[in-house]
Amino acid sequence: MHSQPAPAGATPVLLSLGSNLQPERHLRAALEELRARFGTLRVSPAYRTPAVGFDGPPFLNNAALLHTGLALPELEAWLHALEDRHGRVRSGPRLADRTLDVDVVFHGDLVLREGGKVRIPRPELKHAFVLKPAADIAPDFVDPLSGRTRAELWRDHPQHGEAFEVVPL
Repeated sequence: MHSQPAPAGATPVLLSLGSNLQPERHLRAALEELRARFGTLRVSPAYRTPAVGFDGPPFLNNAALLHTGLALPELEAWLHALEDRHGRVRSGPRLADRTLDVDVVFHGDLVLREGGKVRIPRPELKHAFVLKPAADIAPDFVDPLSGRTRAELWRDHPQHGEAFEVVPL
């Protein structure tokens, strides 16, 4: 597959995708829709990891890098609709089984704070299931908060060096 250059003025965006309900089906379909909307993606392997914060089936997590001219609110609205099309239920607890979860991890070098908390870059980067796939496809992507690359952050992660089960999509 040919790698196309990013459109002029497009922002690199790193997404984290996860599912623990029919995960292969939902992640495959989400990637197809992302490609149809945004063009060429760089996609990490999918890793099977235990649910974090609740008892549930294991998750499949991966990451995708795309380029878009959409501002963050428009992109998040589109991703929210994508999750909804795949049966995402939002009425239960925050940490729960899900058909599809797609989060913006980075939107260029944007730092977005809500109240006293940083929302972009995503705080979930501290979890191996977000950081490892991100480091796989965007090792040189610099965290605007720490000034460190994905590769450096992953190398220093407590789970660096552990074996992760890769699941083909």
